[in-house]
Amino acid sequence: MKRLSATSVKTENRVGRHGDGDGLFLVIGSNGSRSWVCRVQKDGRRRDFGLGSAVKVPLARARDMSRQVRSWVEAGLDPRHERRKVEGIPTFREATATVYASHSKSWRNAKHNWQWLRTLEMFVYPRLGDRKVSEITGPLIHDVLAEIWLTKPETARRVRQRIGLVLDWAFSKGYRDSEAPIKAASKGLPRQPKATKHHAAMPYSAIAAFLMKLRRLETMGRLALEFAIATAARSGEVRGATWEEIDLEARLWTIPGDRMKSGREHVVTLSDHACRILRRCQELRVEGQPYIFYGTKPGQPMSDMTIVKVLRDMGEPYTPHGFRSTFRDWASETTDFPDRIAEAALAHVVKDKTEAAYRRGPLLEKRREMMAAWSAYCLGPISPPQVSGSQVRKPRETCPA
Repeated sequence: MKRLSATSVKTENRVGRHGDGDGLFLVIGSNGSRSWVCRVQKDGRRRDFGLGSAVKVPLARARDMSRQVRSWVEAGLDPRHERRKVEGIPTFREATATVYASHSKSWRNAKHNWQWLRTLEMFVYPRLGDRKVSEITGPLIHDVLAEIWLTKPETARRVRQRIGLVLDWAFSKGYRDSEAPIKAASKGLPRQPKATKHHAAMPYSAIAAFLMKLRRLETMGRLALEFAIATAARSGEVRGATWEEIDLEARLWTIPGDRMKSGREHVVTLSDHACRILRRCQELRVEGQPYIFYGTKPGQPMSDMTIVKVLRDMGEPYTPHGFRSTFRDWASETTDFPDRIAEAALAHVVKDKTEAAYRRGPLLEKRREMMAAWSAYCLGPISPPQVSGSQVRKPRETCPA
């Protein structure tokens, strides 16, 4: 016997569950909300399934939906999975939009965000974009990958991973009967040639002569590049540096975690060389500009191509990131500083419980000593070395005059 009526559904105002029979309940919240819930029990397990708002779903429709849910459970089917089938299965393009909206919130790199969608738009949508996610099979994915597997190997691997992410999401939502068939899709693809690509790095023996050449002309891009070399920092960290992060008195640059590749705060010790660059930037500072190395757009840092262009204009075949390798080679081959201190200076994760110690105290001072030695080596004939301690041994290669 049914206990509710269309009228009582609208007029009932007591907070709580109001049964209609056969597991259907009208649930009234303390804030006045009204919703339908179907309670089903099978094999000693009780489950509740929401059927929607009682304002939008009439009583007769709620009863039909409740009967459907019970029949699915009796047949051993998952009602949530079956309801999604009834509601409609999204296309790959539609599913991608949902996955992107969910995951991009945790991606800090704007360039990665753009590339993530762009690769799917270019290489996947033409073949799979309008197909329902339930219809996408291993052979279909294989055909997409085969077109770029050898010509764009790195992109192809990323596309494969991104297709897998979208289809795995579809499986978790009940739109597919299986996870992404990535393993099956990869069968038959030829072996990609192994090509390890490193950022082109300048030999440390050439760094002093390069800095002399760099200083012949002063631009904001050149100052940024010299600062990146002096601190062994990533170019993105340098371009995004603000005056709030700098403590010239303590000679420290504290980069917040949301600007670091590792997601953790990093402290950079500033040598005399780095401090001189910052003081010059103070002289060039524009009122209201928070960035140390600003670009042409008001309130914006310089673009990622500005520093690259400096090297191109100078005719140098190196990359800004390569100078981190230059620093690492110098520290390893010409000094006795422990590797873990050089790794900490580069903001590489030190995989032990003492990692935090390299940010402060005596070990931070070891990093300060190392960066002073690096600057002295880089400046070479530009200024006399100012190195304390005995940890710098005679370089195997001398700086060119």
